[in-house]
Amino acid sequence: MTRMAIVDWLKTPLKVLLVLSVAGCASDNMRDLTQYVEQVKARKGGHIEPLPEIKPIETFVYRADGRRSPFMQMNQGEEETQQASNNGIKPDRDRRKEELENYSLDSLRMVGTLQQVDTMWALVETKDKTIYRVKSGNYLGQNHGQITLIDEKAVELTEIIPDGQGGYLERQASLALKE
Repeated sequence: MTRMAIVDWLKTPLKVLLVLSVAGCASDNMRDLTQYVEQVKARKGGHIEPLPEIKPIETFVYRADGRRSPFMQMNQGEEETQQASNNGIKPDRDRRKEELENYSLDSLRMVGTLQQVDTMWALVETKDKTIYRVKSGNYLGQNHGQITLIDEKAVELTEIIPDGQGGYLERQASLALKE
């Protein structure tokens, strides 16, 4: 037998095996699949809620009625009124911020005092349990609060807050000793 004849002889059983394997996949026995499809089609459909009723929005027409347009620059007279509300109080924006100015006043807690010679120090604790030593003149809180007085029971400070008209007001605040 020649080599070519041997290869042809081996190809024939492979071809027969391939045809048989493909024929096994093409069976008409799909009864279970068709039965499942019929079951799914026979199920009762679900209930879909109706869309909610959309209420129309009332329209609003802006009427200036003699008021200044918010898109125009202020007149000279209005600027003077604005300046009059400014009483000269303003925060020092050029000052380097201290560490305790990163915390709101209600997140700080006075936990004690220390006295060294003529200086009274307050011990102030943050939410993350870090304790800082401060004295009169130091700043704390987010409203430019400067400490004015420290005694055994409280830290008194003066905050500078916006007055809502472009100016600033001073407000007294304190941290009481928590026992």
